[in-house]
Amino acid sequence: MNYQECLNYLEQAARFGIKLGLENIRLLLEELGSPQNSFPSILVAGTNGKGSVCAMIQSALQKHGLKVGLYTSPHLVRVEERIRINHELISSSDFCQILSYLRRKVDELLNSGRLTFPPTYFELLTALAFLYFSREKVDLAVLEVGLGGRLDATNVVTPLLSVITTISRDHTEHLGPTIKKIAAEKAGIIKPGVPVVCGENRPEALQVVASRAKEEGSPLIRVFGRGKFFEISSHSTSSYYLYYHNGEKFLFRPGLPGKHQGRNAAIAIAALSVLKDKWPSLIREKIIEGIEDVVWEGRLEKIGEKPEVYIDGAHNEEGARAIRLFLEKKAPGKIILVFGILKDKAIRRVARQLFPLARKVFITSIPSPRAAKPEDIFRLTHDLNSQIIIEPDCLQALRMAQEEAGQHGLVLLTGSLYLVGEIKKRLGEKELA
Repeated sequence: MNYQECLNYLEQAARFGIKLGLENIRLLLEELGSPQNSFPSILVAGTNGKGSVCAMIQSALQKHGLKVGLYTSPHLVRVEERIRINHELISSSDFCQILSYLRRKVDELLNSGRLTFPPTYFELLTALAFLYFSREKVDLAVLEVGLGGRLDATNVVTPLLSVITTISRDHTEHLGPTIKKIAAEKAGIIKPGVPVVCGENRPEALQVVASRAKEEGSPLIRVFGRGKFFEISSHSTSSYYLYYHNGEKFLFRPGLPGKHQGRNAAIAIAALSVLKDKWPSLIREKIIEGIEDVVWEGRLEKIGEKPEVYIDGAHNEEGARAIRLFLEKKAPGKIILVFGILKDKAIRRVARQLFPLARKVFITSIPSPRAAKPEDIFRLTHDLNSQIIIEPDCLQALRMAQEEAGQHGLVLLTGSLYLVGEIKKRLGEKELA
């Protein structure tokens, strides 16, 4: 298949939607020779922060001279963004070559009746990533869970280490309506005897994780638990973080802005510290260097000056709260908000964190059948800010927000990584004038 045919094939697979379960992916991977077993891995789950933590772990390991695969989702502009080695995206030619091979194998399995249903979009990309990492002989792969954990396609691996970042309400239609049920799904990545690092501190979630770890005989390492120390030292221009893990001191300033990224960095540091037991060559200085040099697009990413323009994919209440804390310190009273979100999200809960901070809100749309209509967003949020304008075209909404903010204001575009991706695509990944 050529590149466009590959995209068409994936688009066709996407029409089957989300189908959680491991039967299909296990059968497919077995037919492919179980490539996921040919390299060690770290598996990262969590409601928020898992992509950032994956990027930080990958960055730190690369600083040690290792060849590190990274598999994340969703992508912003190009699907190849999901699969990379040492910051280099899989090439379009490699992507098409492996996907064409996968398609032949899938067709054989379907024709023989061994596969009852075609693989989902996410299952195909997961298998593609495993084949690529195996072929390229990575030293280790960092894998981000797509949804939940227990029944996610990535959960076929037996990792060196499992990581759970945070646990809060999101994707409740798939994971359940309560924190305990969501925690149980995420704790499903815990494997027998494999250490699990957990950044969640709330008792109702932590109890579920601890119970599952005990059942599996897996050591549980609490990032912010007893014997740990985490402190923020804020200055006028930046914040430094101090974290002690088992007596080892880490003083760092993450490459990603926001206090929530300080906590994400502590989770990554704890994970890497546990990994040191298996890989003693990992050193503190290189770990800190990786944390400070990390780049991860779409997470409070600054794309413009005068006014400052930030884009962020926060799409649930906890993520929006983290952004709110950043905004309250960064530019109180100067914020213009551009907001678009998917219709299956807790729209009012997210908006309640952000709308009251803004001088003006531009509600916009995302070119996706899953997107909430601007009129529906307005209906749910109109009482949260007295200055709300509907502008369906997201680029036009951003331009209008810039003009409204003036040179000394701040514009934030948020609500969905799909909105962030659309803006980056429309801008051609160039900084705003």
